[in-house]
Amino acid sequence: MAQRWTGGHTGPVLCIGAAAEAEGILASGAEGGEVMVWTHEGTLVSQLCLNSKEDVTCTVFSPTSPGLLYVSHGETVSVFDPRSLKEPVKELKNVGEDEINSLSVNETGVSLALADDSGAVRVVDLQTDKVSRTLRKHTNICSSVAFRPQRPQSLVSAGLDMQLMLWNLQKARPMWTFSLQEALEEEEDAQSKPGQLFNPPLAHCISVASCGNVFACAAEDGRVHLARVGSGSRLQHHSAFKAHSQGVSQTHFLNFMPHPYWLATGGNDGVVALWDIGQEPVVAGGVQEKPQRRKTKNKKAKSEKVEEGKKSEEELPKETDQKSCTKTGLKMKFIHEEKVNWVCPARLKGRPSLLVADQSAGLSVYSLAEL
Repeated sequence: MAQRWTGGHTGPVLCIGAAAEAEGILASGAEGGEVMVWTHEGTLVSQLCLNSKEDVTCTVFSPTSPGLLYVSHGETVSVFDPRSLKEPVKELKNVGEDEINSLSVNETGVSLALADDSGAVRVVDLQTDKVSRTLRKHTNICSSVAFRPQRPQSLVSAGLDMQLMLWNLQKARPMWTFSLQEALEEEEDAQSKPGQLFNPPLAHCISVASCGNVFACAAEDGRVHLARVGSGSRLQHHSAFKAHSQGVSQTHFLNFMPHPYWLATGGNDGVVALWDIGQEPVVAGGVQEKPQRRKTKNKKAKSEKVEEGKKSEEELPKETDQKSCTKTGLKMKFIHEEKVNWVCPARLKGRPSLLVADQSAGLSVYSLAEL
């Protein structure tokens, strides 16, 4: 059973962020401009409704200054002192070209990256509060962006054009572009299974392991796509595994586990899962695939929802209890029942946990203490 945190939001919660320090505070954002800050015990610290009433799409704490909370709404990023949400410390207005979907602060705390509906990735210098880079290559909505740990000048982005891109902030073009659609087509050809009906692999969420070289991308085809970067920041290996029976909306590495390759996912099928991908060949470096060095063609992704009938027959096991699976690394699975908007790994009361936001006004907390 999940623990419920309620009494704060009045509309559906869209995002959750956790401060970097152990047992730190958490922040959630919801429709209608609501921002809430919580203790790790689920006590409401402070709350605010933005004057603009715009939906809060992302809440991120600075990794170097936990007293700075970045909140995206519309084309603006507001910066708050999380202990007192009376008014923003400052506002970075119009830093997005369109509605902002994702935020990431690099580990030195000096750069903020954002992904928006225009397809652009913009980088803000937090010392001047000015946009220092605008990275344009996605041909559809850019849904997610993440800085790479140990490499504060490098980030990865993903979008509804089904593309993953690795960027160096010194350059205005991607170091490489990887098409999830082409990878899926190559896999189907290799398995001699043409004509199968899959949801298109629209990329919804990107996460980077603490080593900085392993990426996980949640996609609409129900799979999590994995990529490993080798020397010279080249795409070395890639693979994918079936994680959900419908689109995967969220994937996040857990940076407080014994090794860096524990991965949490949430999907439109109402399932939240925990995976150990440490033995995946791509992660372990055992796959000798041909490096993907070519630039892929620009392909506009259809953002319309695919009919429910167009999905793979392969599904997660039905059990609700903890379950181990040596092939895929599935360790725990929770039947959440509601479509998942956000998954946030955090330590709560000293225990590894997953906070989940869905279509309701509350937060659900799943304990991972049984691991």
